[in-house]
Parts: sequence; structure tokens; C-alpha cells
Amino acid sequence: MAFVDVRRLLSYFYLCDQVFNSKTAELLSHHQVEIKQSFPKEGWVEEDPKEILQSVYECMERTCEKLTQLNIDISNIKAIGVTNQRETTLVWDKETGEPLYNAIVWLDLRTQSTVERLINKTPGRNKNHLKHKTGLPISTYFSAVKLRWLMDNVDEVHKAVVSHRAMFGTVDSWLIWCLTGGKSGGVHCTDVTNASRTMLFNIHTMDWDPELCKYFGIPMEILPRVRSSSEIYGLMKSGALSGIPISGCLGDQSAALVGQMCFQDGQAKNTYGTGCFLLRNTGVKPVMSEHGLLTTVAYKLGRDKPACYALEGSVAIAGAVVRWLQDNLGIIGSSEELEKLAASVGTSYGCYFVPAFSGLYAPYWEPSARGIICGLTQFTNKSHLAFAALEAVCFQTREILDAMNQDSGIPLTQLQVDGGMTSNKLLMQLQADILCIPVVKPSMPETTALGAAMAAGAAEGVSVWSLNPEDLSEVTSEKFEPQINPEESEFRYARWKKAVEKSMNWETTETPRFVPLTLSRSSVLTMNILKILFLKNSFICSRS
Repeated sequence: MAFVDVRRLLSYFYLCDQVFNSKTAELLSHHQVEIKQSFPKEGWVEEDPKEILQSVYECMERTCEKLTQLNIDISNIKAIGVTNQRETTLVWDKETGEPLYNAIVWLDLRTQSTVERLINKTPGRNKNHLKHKTGLPISTYFSAVKLRWLMDNVDEVHKAVVSHRAMFGTVDSWLIWCLTGGKSGGVHCTDVTNASRTMLFNIHTMDWDPELCKYFGIPMEILPRVRSSSEIYGLMKSGALSGIPISGCLGDQSAALVGQMCFQDGQAKNTYGTGCFLLRNTGVKPVMSEHGLLTTVAYKLGRDKPACYALEGSVAIAGAVVRWLQDNLGIIGSSEELEKLAASVGTSYGCYFVPAFSGLYAPYWEPSARGIICGLTQFTNKSHLAFAALEAVCFQTREILDAMNQDSGIPLTQLQVDGGMTSNKLLMQLQADILCIPVVKPSMPETTALGAAMAAGAAEGVSVWSLNPEDLSEVTSEKFEPQINPEESEFRYARWKKAVEKSMNWETTETPRFVPLTLSRSSVLTMNILKILFLKNSFICSRS
């Protein structure tokens, strides 16, 4: 089983190719390539679609070479699955096959003014105006507002839409279209999990919604066809794996849910990557959150199988805070160094860090929030800041878990975890302490890869991977039990909530209005005297 993973692991963006044994779920080989991200303006995050595609081909070729070195015949690869960042948005020309702009990444903030404009025209300025159909608030996070921005601000995109040459998709759609032939008959499709993150998809009818498309002013003809998460979409048209079916497609967080084998109502997992994503399986009926969570499609593992849904809490910044401490502040050289620094003090010493670099996602959905560090004293040093950064990830997860317990009415008794940050044992212990429940980490933390492979292998026409519970392999795991008393946990959490309040309402796209002052004659005289004194002192300082 092969699969293509296009996501961020920890705070670095990688494209990764991994091959699994369909009988044992054993990872046989893998290769990964780091992808560059660009930041043209503050709050803007982009990726090059052609670089992503080229990296896919490179990963596939290198992985096949490694398999050959292991004396594994690549003809034994039966299917390919794709998983990806869900909301990252692309538009390309179906006649030339060329991208019309860089991919706008999920945490990009350029659409804040678009979001504010949309919310302002809803009854009661309600950001949940579309939630009854989409399960989502109107937010910069999702694809529809990114697509709207491209249509409004990029001439090439506007012209391609008008001339019926434009194709829209998330990264999965772009890759599947290119890998199955591109402009020479490529398959333009997506799966239900990725579609459910666009704000154009009705999670009840399981299809694109004409009213939603009209609301955003998006022509339905540019949208990909929606398919299940496990079926044959098309065949590879070139490279070492030419002729092999692409038969699995899941958004990264849904893939992790499948890889963690959370197939029962009530089972949940949390993935620690660039952000944090906690999903709880709610079965075949969508549960609408009353506490700031998203309702999303978890998976649909076959054309004739029912869709399953999940409640989701999304945190924008988790592992990305490690990269910020490394690149922007220069206080660490690696993620391993962060763990050592934090462990050396074992406390934040009253320092609290709210990394709201892209606003706050669940449960607040507040794009105006910005990052703050508070509770500093002369004693505070970089080790305390490192500890506060790790605690911030845990506190954000606690907020989501609290909301999820309220929505479901059944408290979670343990949390299954995966993702790059789970290699940090101090973080995992802190998470158990702050949640006051055990945290369970599988021996292979990149379960996203496994989930995509499982979906591909289980597809009709491939059928080399059984998803029946009795046939699934046992997953070995490590468990972290809470080690502090609940009173201390609650005290620290309450202080964190206080810090979150301070981070709110820092930014707005509205132009500040300056009120002219009417000054009395005495005020003008006083200001002139101060001006003279200032100029005199400046002259003295310049000569000394």
C-alpha cells in the first residue's frame, strides 16, 4: 500500500510518501521532502502548487528505489491513497494545466475583511448563519472565502472563471487531477471530508449546495465532483507507479481518525501538528455544537457506505509555536531543545503564552485576537517561556475537550493522540495533567498515513485491507497518567483563560477614525512651550 501525505508535521511542511503492509499495517518504507512556504504579507501564507506536485513525483520515485533496495517488488503496490491539508485552496486552468495563483494555506488571514463583510450582511451579524447546512462558522479558515478572494483580487483567476477555464480544488483535487492525466483527461474530484471544509458543501445532502454557492458568488461548474473517501478515482498516468489506482482520499484529520481506528461513536483523537485538531466520532448523525465546535464529515468508506460525522475542535497554532520560537526569537535551535529547556525548570513560573498568531479558532472563532505573553517578571527566562509554550498547546486542547464534553454530554475518559509533537514526552505528560485524564499515544504516531492507506486498500476493486473491527491490527501504545492534583490543574487553567481574554480584539480591518481635538488658547500656548523645550533639548543632545 502506498499513500501520499501532503500536510505539516510539527511546524515544518512536508510532502511524504509511505508504504504499508496491508496485512500487518507495518510501515515498510517512506520518503519525505520539505516544501517551502512563502509569507508575502503579514498574515498571508502561500505554497507553490507546482512544487507540491513535483515533490509528489520525487517522493514516489525515491520510495520505489528504497523498496527495490529492500528486495520488495514495487509491482506489489496495489493502491495509492492521498491525504492533505483540508482547507488550502487552489485554482488552475483546465486547458493549460497551470496554477493561476499560489495555494492559499488554511491558516492564511488575508480574507478577514471578506469574512467581516459576509457576517455584516447576515441577519443579526451572525457568524453561524450557514452552520445549519455546513456545520461551520463563517471564518477565514475555510476554502470558500479564500476562493472568493482569488476571484475578486487575481485577474487571471477572474478571467479563467468568466471564460469557463477555471478549476477549483483543495490539494487533494489538484494532485488527483494531475496524477490521473491533468489536462489530458485528469479526474477532477474530491472526497466528502475535504468538501465538508469548504462552506459550499451541505453535510446533510452530501453534495454541493446551490444556495451556498450563490451566497459566496461561486459558479458550481468550477467545483470538483464529490466522491466517497474509499473508491477508485482513476489510475496513475506516469512514473514508477503508472497504472496503479488512486483509491483513497481523506482530509488529514479524518485520516488520523481512521488511522487511530476511532470507528465507534464517542471515540476521539487529537492530532498535534502545526495546529491541534481534536475529533470525536458522533456516528451517522451530525451533532450541531452549542459550544463553538465544528460539525464535519469524518469519513465515508465506500460509495454505498453511510457517511459518519465528527465534532471537531481546531486550534490554529500548536507546533507552529516551536518554529516561531526558533526562527523569530532564536531562543531554541530545534524542537528537541524546546523540550530540554522546558524540562530544566518544570514550570512557567506564572508566565502564560497565548499563541493567537492567526486569531483564535475553536471555541472562540475570533480572528481579531493576537498572540500575547503575560505574567512576566525579572525572574522569567527563556526556559519558563519554553514551558509556557508547551502549556499553551495543552490549555488550548483543554478548552476544546471541555466544549466537546458539554456538547456530547458524555465526558471523554482518555484521549488518543498522534502527530509530530507527540514525540515530546514532557508535552504529553503536561497534557494528561491539564486534562486530568490519561493520554494514549500509539507506537506509530503518524496515524494519518495509516488512515489514508487503509481507505485506499479497502476500496471496492482493490479490497486488500479489511476494515472489519475483528480484522484490524492491535496498536501498541504508551499511556501518560495525570500526576498533579485537579486543584492545581484548575488553577493554572483559570489563569490561562484570563490570558485568553487579554488577547481578544487586537486587530480589525476597519480604518481607525481620528476625532480632531478643539484646543483652548492656553492649551495651544502650553504645547508651543513644550515644543520649544523639546527642540532645545534635542539640540543640546545632538552637540554633546
